[in-house]
Amino acid sequence: MIHSLSLSDVLADHARSRPQVTAVVDGQLRLGYPELDERVSRLAAALDGRGVSAGDRVLWLGRNSHAVLELLLACSRLGAVCCPANWRQSEDELRFVLADLAPAAVFHEESETVAALREPSWVRAGEEYERLLGQAAPREFPQVADTEPVLALYTAAFGGRPAAALLSSAALVAHATSLLVVRQMEPGFTFLNNGPLFHVGTMMFCLATFQIGGTNVFTPAFDAEEVCRLIDAERVTQAFLFGPMIDAVARANAGGKYDLSSLRFVSHSPEWDDMITVDDSPWCRSKMGGYGQTEVGGMLTFLGLAEGGAGFAGRPSPLVQVRLLAPDGSEVPAGEVGEICARGKTLFSGYFARPGLNAEKVRYGWHHTGDLGRREPDGTITFIGPRLRMIKSGAENIYPAEVERALKSHPAVADAAVIGVPDPDWHQTVKALVVLEGGARATEDDLVEHVRGLLAAYKRPRHVTFVPELPKRGFTPDYDALDAAHGGGNYPGE
Repeated sequence: MIHSLSLSDVLADHARSRPQVTAVVDGQLRLGYPELDERVSRLAAALDGRGVSAGDRVLWLGRNSHAVLELLLACSRLGAVCCPANWRQSEDELRFVLADLAPAAVFHEESETVAALREPSWVRAGEEYERLLGQAAPREFPQVADTEPVLALYTAAFGGRPAAALLSSAALVAHATSLLVVRQMEPGFTFLNNGPLFHVGTMMFCLATFQIGGTNVFTPAFDAEEVCRLIDAERVTQAFLFGPMIDAVARANAGGKYDLSSLRFVSHSPEWDDMITVDDSPWCRSKMGGYGQTEVGGMLTFLGLAEGGAGFAGRPSPLVQVRLLAPDGSEVPAGEVGEICARGKTLFSGYFARPGLNAEKVRYGWHHTGDLGRREPDGTITFIGPRLRMIKSGAENIYPAEVERALKSHPAVADAAVIGVPDPDWHQTVKALVVLEGGARATEDDLVEHVRGLLAAYKRPRHVTFVPELPKRGFTPDYDALDAAHGGGNYPGE
């Protein structure tokens, strides 16, 4: 396998070529690349001793931590698959993940939800995790092909339940390489992991920073004051931030207590721009991003590759191909709308244990993203919106089918549909249109609390409107009619 380059291989080389570089900062813990490599070898040996083998899944239930990166790298060394799950999920959602993924090992932080599910074999973060590493001896493992899946991220609500997208080392290394070029990462690049690591948006920057031999700083979750402190203390180059988070950081540093000048970020407001260094890399030159999804490793297209282009999503990464396809698999002409389809080095290996879904998503030799787009005359791409409707609240994707399933499980609900309504801070919030069973009674608070018990809190409806019936197109709600009647809008791509 002389052409293989797994995440484990990258780490082993960094340990040799960057012996004095800080790889990880997490609270009081500071690890150079040699120390990180040794800990990963110990962890791989410990997992092997607990019966984890190639193809097995290892689950992380907790907030951001250096342990997530260590588990991912140890899984790469073993040929196993690491899955950092959304720790904000409800007990019902996590039970589904546990049954669906059937993990061979579970690592966790303590929480009420985890306490209700925990089994004796699970390993608790902190002292128990460190004790496990301390009891294992580092050793060599056979090389694992970089085409083997190593990372699983749950995404989308297919039929009301998510699926785990599997990404190989080859795909992750390829995506990291394209991102570090567009972002113009250099030695010394330091990334603050303050966004969730179960989200590809944070993970892709964590791995690009790792790929170039930079420093990953971890903080459990977003806290504006702590973000300011860490940017100052660690001279952070980039963090996971978007509109409301940027505003919160600017407010927290309104008096100039912290020096944020090391942060090279996109222009946002006069107050923000005065605190940071406005970045001129292609990633930040006008607007960050492009078009992406978990299944393509993060970004499929970059705005930074199409400065001044007509398309709002930019141009494809140099390591992928993108086509706009009609339902019959033919390419639509420039200017017409088709489904965004892709193939290339950064694409995923399919969904875990979903053969039917995999066959549906890969047709005519292309991965079908489920999103619609248009190629402009200059070759750039405009993202139109999801083929199946999605609500975007902050950085979170919310799929109506999932919330509708939760609402319909209430005994008083005969039918329900969910739309997104504009919100000045979070882009959209969830609004539920509910038909009650004849003679049944339920209040808005009743239904919101019911959903809160089944789904993560950010997915709950912020508004509930009771209606006598739902307009339908065949057997599905007429969402366009519901949007028009109940103030829906601001969907991704609009």
